[in-house]
Amino acid sequence: MPSAPIYLSPPDVGPAEEVAVLRALRSGWATPFGPEVDAFEQEVSQRVGVPYALALNSGTAALHLGLLCCGVRPADVVLVPTVTFVATANAVLYSGATPVFVDCDPATGNVDVELLGEVVADLRRAGRRIGAVMPVDMFGSCVDYDPLLALCREAELPVVEDSAEALGSTYRGRHAGSFGDAGVFSFSHNKMITTTGGGMLLSHDADLIARARHRANQARIPAQHHEHDQMGFNYRLSNVLAAIGRAQLSRLDEMTARRRRLREHYSKLFASVDGVEVLAENDPGSNCWLTVIVVDPQLTGWHAADLARHLAQADIETRPAWKPMHRQPLFAAAEARLTGAADQLFARGLTLPSGSSLDERQIDRLTGEIHGFVDQHA
Repeated sequence: MPSAPIYLSPPDVGPAEEVAVLRALRSGWATPFGPEVDAFEQEVSQRVGVPYALALNSGTAALHLGLLCCGVRPADVVLVPTVTFVATANAVLYSGATPVFVDCDPATGNVDVELLGEVVADLRRAGRRIGAVMPVDMFGSCVDYDPLLALCREAELPVVEDSAEALGSTYRGRHAGSFGDAGVFSFSHNKMITTTGGGMLLSHDADLIARARHRANQARIPAQHHEHDQMGFNYRLSNVLAAIGRAQLSRLDEMTARRRRLREHYSKLFASVDGVEVLAENDPGSNCWLTVIVVDPQLTGWHAADLARHLAQADIETRPAWKPMHRQPLFAAAEARLTGAADQLFARGLTLPSGSSLDERQIDRLTGEIHGFVDQHA
C-alpha cells in the first residue's frame, strides 16, 4: 500500500475541536456573531497583550479594515515587502491605494528596514503621500521592529502589521501583532491555528476597532429596519468557527513546540551539508510556522528544485519560498525598490513540511528521503 502524502502544513485538529463545534452548535448560536466570537476575541487579545480585537472571516479582511481605519485612501501609496503572500498587496488595492514594494533582508526574508527608510525619504521628497507601512512577519519570524517603528514614528506613518504567519512569535519579549497601529493574524487552514478560514484585527486604539467592527457588519446602524451609513463589508466570523479557534488557541503552545522541534531536526539534518542554510535559524522568538532552507547550488552541486522534485516523487509536498510580488503578473508594472535579495530567496529557497500534526513515522520517512537525496549527490 502506498504511503499517505506528507503535506506542507496541514490543519492540526482533533477531539478538542470536535467538542468545541458541538458546544457552539448546541448553544443555538449558528450565526456570524455570538458568545464564542466574543470569547475568542478576548482570549487572543489577552494572549498577545493588545487590549482590543475583532474576529473576522479572513486575514485579508483584517488587513483591508486595518488600512481603511488607519486612514489609507485612494491615491496614497502603501509600502509593502515584496516577499509576502498576495493578500498583503491585494488589501492595498482594495483600499484604492497603490503598493510600492521593498526588498528583503536575505537573512530572514523580512523587509529590509534600512532600504525601507530610503524609500520613505525618496517618496517624501517627491511629494507623494504615504498612507501606511505594512511590515510582514515572514515564516513566523518578526521584523526588526525597533528601527522600523522609530522610522515610522519620525515620519508619522501608521503601521499595519501583517502577522498572519506569526501568532505566538515574539520580538524582544513582545508578541507579534502588538507593534503596529493595527495588527493582523490569519487563521487559514495552514496557519499556526485554524478556524478553517478566519482572521483577527488587533489594536491598542479602541476607536479603531469600533470603526472596523462597524464596517465589518455592513456598516449597519441601530434601527428596526436595515440602515447603513457608509460602505460596509460582510467580514464577520462565524460563532461556530470561533469555537474551533478557541480550542486551537488552547493548544497553541504544544503545536508551536512541535514545529520548533521539527525545525531543530532540519537544522541537524543539514548541518553537515555545505551550502544549505535554514532561514532565520537562530531566531529564538520564531513560532517556526514554516521552515525554509536556502540552497547555494555552487556549493551543494544541486538546486532547491532538485530536492523538491525528489520529494514530490515520494508524495512529499514542498514549496518554493514566496514568489516576490514584483514578479507576479498582477504587479508586473508596480513600483519596487530592489536589491536582488528577494529574487535570490525565491530561486534558492525551499519550504519543507512543517506541520505540527506530523507524526514520528512521517518524520522518519521524510528524513530518509532527504538523507537518500543528499547521499546520492555527495
